Amino acid sequence: MTGLRVVPSWRHGQERLYVCLTDGRNVAWYDREAARVNLLSEDEREGVLQALGPFLTGPVTVGPPPVPTPAELARLSLHPDDDLAPNRPGEALLVALDREPGSPHRLRPDPRRRALAAEQTVGEALDRLDGAGWHALHSIPLPGGDRIHHLAIGPGGLFAVHTVYARKQKVTVADPMVTLGRREPHPLLRRVRADADRASYALTAEVHPVLALVEPAEVTIPAPLREVRVLKDTELEGLARLGGVLKPADVEALHAMARDRGTWTRV
Repeated sequence: MTGLRVVPSWRHGQERLYVCLTDGRNVAWYDREAARVNLLSEDEREGVLQALGPFLTGPVTVGPPPVPTPAELARLSLHPDDDLAPNRPGEALLVALDREPGSPHRLRPDPRRRALAAEQTVGEALDRLDGAGWHALHSIPLPGGDRIHHLAIGPGGLFAVHTVYARKQKVTVADPMVTLGRREPHPLLRRVRADADRASYALTAEVHPVLALVEPAEVTIPAPLREVRVLKDTELEGLARLGGVLKPADVEALHAMARDRGTWTRV
């Protein structure tokens, strides 16, 4: 076959190389991470491998795409408007800032931009867990205008992560109060636990509350906390060391359920 062209694409942070006909139809794709060439028609094998030749790195498996799991089928059936997986860290703040950027003449920085920077930092740290069998969802909308900043799902369980910008500030966590620098204490841990409880109800599974502090100067916890984990943004990758709670199939099923907007409409 002649006239095949290779088109790179990115899906969920991973590169795929699609082999297309001149009319744009796909006949195969090369998944680098899986070292697999997925053929939509066995008749195209020779032409596809010839087109992909300059891009193949090492031995690859060649064959039809694997049969999707029930979780993958559920994900594929979602309408794009109902799929939360494409949400970027801080998605709600990005939308709000786009609609109302705020005055450029403010004497103090817009607190939304600091909150956005914090959510992006934490979101990127959680997204890096993907290679360890984890999935992260961001900015999950809840009824009443609330939202869960991040939801991490992996072998170590489920974690609802609430993010706080704390750059160069001393943070004191005395259940349920959280004090940032010289500000008045705020009962933030109640919100952190409430988010996890709502997620547990929606997913019918235990969800652990996490408070993520971004770039704090110092963190003081005078007494042990009930249930809540308090982590710096640099400590989030430690979640990858947790395991023994969920099997891979359970992780995928919960991720498929959590990414459906409809899951969260009644919590």
